[in-house]
Amino acid sequence: MARESMEFDVVIVGAGPAGLAAAIRLRQLAGQTDRDITVCVLEKGSEVGAHILSGAVLDPRALDELLPDWSVAGAPVTTAVQKERFLFLGKQRAFSLPVPPQMHSAGTYVISLGNLCRWLAEQAEALGVEIFPGFAATEVLYGEHDQVIGVATGDMGVAGGGSHKANYQQGIELRARHTLFAEGCRGSLTRELFERCALDAKSDPQIFGLGVKELWDIEPARSRPGEVVHSVGWPLDRKTYGGGFLYHLDGNQVAVGFVVGLDYQNPHMSPFEEFQRFKTHPAIRDTFAGARPVAYGARALSEGGYQAIPKLSFPGGLLIGDTAGFLNVPRIKGIHCAMKSGMLAAEVIAADATEDYAVKLRASWLGEELYRARNIRPAFRWGLYGGLVYAAIDTYLLRGHAPWTLHHKPDHTHLKKASECKPIPYPKPDGELTFDRSTSLSLANIGHDEDQPVHLQLDEPERALQVNLADYGGPEARYCPAGVYEFVEDDESGGQCLQINAQNCVHCKTCDIKDPGQNIRWVPPEGGSGPSYPNM
Repeated sequence: MARESMEFDVVIVGAGPAGLAAAIRLRQLAGQTDRDITVCVLEKGSEVGAHILSGAVLDPRALDELLPDWSVAGAPVTTAVQKERFLFLGKQRAFSLPVPPQMHSAGTYVISLGNLCRWLAEQAEALGVEIFPGFAATEVLYGEHDQVIGVATGDMGVAGGGSHKANYQQGIELRARHTLFAEGCRGSLTRELFERCALDAKSDPQIFGLGVKELWDIEPARSRPGEVVHSVGWPLDRKTYGGGFLYHLDGNQVAVGFVVGLDYQNPHMSPFEEFQRFKTHPAIRDTFAGARPVAYGARALSEGGYQAIPKLSFPGGLLIGDTAGFLNVPRIKGIHCAMKSGMLAAEVIAADATEDYAVKLRASWLGEELYRARNIRPAFRWGLYGGLVYAAIDTYLLRGHAPWTLHHKPDHTHLKKASECKPIPYPKPDGELTFDRSTSLSLANIGHDEDQPVHLQLDEPERALQVNLADYGGPEARYCPAGVYEFVEDDESGGQCLQINAQNCVHCKTCDIKDPGQNIRWVPPEGGSGPSYPNM
């Protein structure tokens, strides 16, 4: 049966900050030139913001350019950063370090990115953008000359075995002259485009981090709206990149999180457990006395920087936002970068000059910002101390203009064999400050129909036992922050088998990134499935 189709000038996959900024800018330009540019945004979450998770501290530079009156228009950007601290954590002590210049947060705001996206969606719809939440794009459509001509949404109401349930609804095709891919980190369609179009043939491979975050209601006496705390050091070893954060919001709430670079080596490591340990540090735990957690989530973030920016345009399409890696890692800020990339994409589309996208991006303040930051993240290959020393040299002496560029290797290639590394004895959760995965997942509001095709696919199922378990100790059971992967007893063989609890998935994509054999492929489940993050 032929699928229903809809025609637009521009289809945007993903209602994050990049996709929504692109949509708004396109409609603004249409109004300025008295021409009609029809724009559609697809969002796989049940609503805009449902799958959005970030720290988050917002540099409003791009927002100022896009919507200069955002403050009076009611944007949920109200908590200005008032104080910032940078801590080096030992096991029991904390040492205050000077805040690096690129991390200075003057003029920035502590926000909920999910709430900002909900507000941006309202602005986009007021300008005539059509937004379809609950529809996951699962297929790239190609024309007769192999150009991208749009995307198709997945069928809904399909049972796990492939049969059609009573509520079956066929996916639809959304065809467009231009398709913008704003899927965030490791999007499934973007991964297909990388493979099909060799988009990274002339760039470094993208590298990633995994961020795990909780939102807490805290005692009013401990609330300090606008205070930002970042940390390095404990509980990570000196070879592993990462650190923690505390962001105080209005309403007696604090966001606490921990990021681990996915180029870590020890397969026994669990980023989720490292986050739980982080909260127990004496410099951190007092914030949570008498508090209660209200939300939990996790997501991957792009850390490759300037040298990992892939080819950004191809016939019929452009990459924008975190799907192309626009995050300034040393600043720990990327929302403004994502928005600016979407705005630049909109401008070249409106000018019928999409081939100029990459040139304009690199010539913009976004390109300059990422270029100057390009060497700091890869310098941490020399460990925590080596990375800090190089970062100081690059920042204060070279000012981001070193005559060299440091490079990356794919994250999964760094993982060592289990026999080469020491197991990490993680403490049991206390149920008050630290939790197990199942308890945390209850705060992520996850909704998956268990009777649907599994969206976590193994290219070679036997590798899970023959390679991952035998050589690496089954790292997927530890790097997943949602307990999706478990090695359990197999009654038939008497050995072990891999059990995939796909209904637990928070769509962080870590398994797609870190699997040592690149054997796991994440694809979108039925539209609307997944977490439903409030105020994250």
